[in-house]
This record gives sequence, structure tokens and C-alpha cells, in this order.
Amino acid sequence: MIQVQTILNVADNTGARKIMCIRILNCGSRKFARVGDTIIGVIKSSLPNMPIHKSEIVRAVIVRTRTAFQRKTGFLVQFDENAVVLINSDGSPRGTRIFGPIARELRAANYMKIISLAPEVI
Repeated sequence: MIQVQTILNVADNTGARKIMCIRILNCGSRKFARVGDTIIGVIKSSLPNMPIHKSEIVRAVIVRTRTAFQRKTGFLVQFDENAVVLINSDGSPRGTRIFGPIARELRAANYMKIISLAPEVI
């Protein structure tokens, strides 16, 4: 479960390393975000000489959470870290590579480009 003020790792090659969630989009009355939800965050750390800098406001989609979530088949899925992929306003990823596994639930959220870039879909 991701909420406001949560620090997340960035799982792409945009140059950002850590991001802090400042708003959860399209959640209604929910206070927590899950895999596949879109958030607005601020960059907390980034690599030098990259197009994304510290304190920049960006959109991101959650691809991994430490909190276990249950699929309709009954399986519980849990990852080792909270991670996001930075996206544009139209939903396409800003980076050209994605690192680590991502959850299959992104397919239902229509992030097919992220799924095609990922090395492993769990």
C-alpha cells in the first residue's frame, strides 16, 4: 500500500533514483495506492547529467509493492521493494528500459508499453 509521503524506487533509466508520492490519482476515497495506480511524485534523488533533476514533479505508475496483494486465482503476490516507472501525461513511459520484474496487473490498467519493455512479468 502506497500512501502520501511514501518513498519509492524508480525502476527505469530516466535518471531518477528515489521518488516521494505526493498525490494518488483516480483513487476516489481510497487512501492507499496499489499496483497499476498512477501517482504524482517529487524526485528526491537523481543521477547527475540526466534530463530529470531533483525536486521535479513527475507522474508515475506503481509496478511493485512490498504489501502483498491477492489475485482472483487466490495467489498472494509480494515484491521486495516499492517501485514505480515514470510516465508522460499520455501514459507512455519516459524511459527506454525497465529494470526488475513487474506485476501482471498493469495489463488490465492498459500499460502495454511498460509490459513490453519489462524483462519479466509476474
